[in-house]
Amino acid sequence: MTDTTPATAPRSVPSPQGRRADRSRLVRDYGIVFSIAILVVLLSISTDTFLTAGNLRNLVDQMAVVGIVACGATLCIISGVFDLSSSAMLAVSAITGVFVTQSFGVGAGFLAAIVVGGVLGLVNGLVVTGIGVHSFIATLASSIVFRGVAVLLTGGSIVYPLTNQMDSFRVLNYQVNPGGLTLASWTFIAVLAVTWFLLSRTTFGRELYAVGGNAEAARLSGISVARVRILALVISGITASLAGLILASRGGSAQASLGSGLELTAIAATVVGGTSIMGGEGAIWRAGAGVLILQLFSNGFNLLGWDTTYQQVLTGALILIAVSVDQVLRRRRR
Repeated sequence: MTDTTPATAPRSVPSPQGRRADRSRLVRDYGIVFSIAILVVLLSISTDTFLTAGNLRNLVDQMAVVGIVACGATLCIISGVFDLSSSAMLAVSAITGVFVTQSFGVGAGFLAAIVVGGVLGLVNGLVVTGIGVHSFIATLASSIVFRGVAVLLTGGSIVYPLTNQMDSFRVLNYQVNPGGLTLASWTFIAVLAVTWFLLSRTTFGRELYAVGGNAEAARLSGISVARVRILALVISGITASLAGLILASRGGSAQASLGSGLELTAIAATVVGGTSIMGGEGAIWRAGAGVLILQLFSNGFNLLGWDTTYQQVLTGALILIAVSVDQVLRRRRR
């Protein structure tokens, strides 16, 4: 008698490499979330003020400037380039915004600042892709140039809108409903949403990953590596200008030293969040998570009254750990 029962297909057993890759993804995807959860619990237990509405609104507001710059930095790093000129573009954009505001009003000033940020980002992109200078060196040099331009524009002085324009110029510092968040916070949320959409829901986003993962393979598949990286640097310039407007709006003024060193904090937040410094891997939500965890440290030190000197040590150690974990996970996936 012939057995006609169909044979049961053998279950596939994951290979050791596959299991290691799965564990690596879990660490990358949930490690930062787990760390944030622990910090939130510890701060909630240690202080009576952490979970108050005022402190939480303040936390989001403090994240806004670094978070907006980090969104632009994330797109650049994923595409395989760095932008070390963000804070200098921020200063030039803010100063331009103040000068244009004095002559043509706040709306024109804000628009001019954003346009200048995009143009400066385009300059970076053309230098990196057209001349072929490594982005690290190119944007480091351009940051010195842009900061010098800011000094020339202001003569080393602080510039202000006209007295009757001050209330309107400080609009980004005003609280609005829902949630009582400031317009700066809502700008940050909007930038998060737009850059997330670009990265995860558009062809441009897929090209960013392809170029950052393997630029030569992307070129052979028909992707214009230069175009993708130029656009990433232009977006970085625009995000820097938005951050500059927030800082200028908060202070009611702009100066050449505005936002100095901010690009390093933004890159640090991006890396801490889990975006690979080697390019080709990352996400906008990771940038937001990285900014949040750094801000939680800052907020916690303030609420607990601890010496902020140790905060710098802790932040530096956190960045080193994040980069080290990234390298280890990359080696384990090979």
